[in-house]
Amino acid sequence: MKKIALITLVSLFLSCNSSAQKKETKAKASFPVTKTEAEWKAELTEEQYYVLRESGTERPFSSPLNKNYKKGVYHCAACDTPLFKSEHKFDSGTGWPSFDRVIEGNVAFGTDTKIGYTRDEEHCATCGGHLGHVFNDGPKATTGKRHCINGDALKFVPAED
Repeated sequence: MKKIALITLVSLFLSCNSSAQKKETKAKASFPVTKTEAEWKAELTEEQYYVLRESGTERPFSSPLNKNYKKGVYHCAACDTPLFKSEHKFDSGTGWPSFDRVIEGNVAFGTDTKIGYTRDEEHCATCGGHLGHVFNDGPKATTGKRHCINGDALKFVPAED
């Protein structure tokens, strides 16, 4: 009787393991710009390193780029790749810089399951730096996408007059 109870208990525990609990292991992709973690730490601020290299998220409403509406281009703060144009920026009210489209070919996409459900993650296609996530709740008049990007992942380059 004890064996049956033990087998039933073990089976119950094993059946409770969902895919959301499994740690995703993805092979490191190779990017045109690659550096050691020590090199990235030496070049980036602590906040930039946290966001770009550790896939962190800055506090909402903390980035000065959130309310920046000057004309120009938003580049990757790590490798200077142009990622987003100012004419595609909009105020989403979320507290992070938001864009309705990317500069094609410069942003790569992946899957993020770290918080228990699947989200579409965005990376710089040149250095692999984590930028943020893309959602389907953007302006319907354009693409319907909201690229929710950490300001610490960006460097703004103003347009020349």
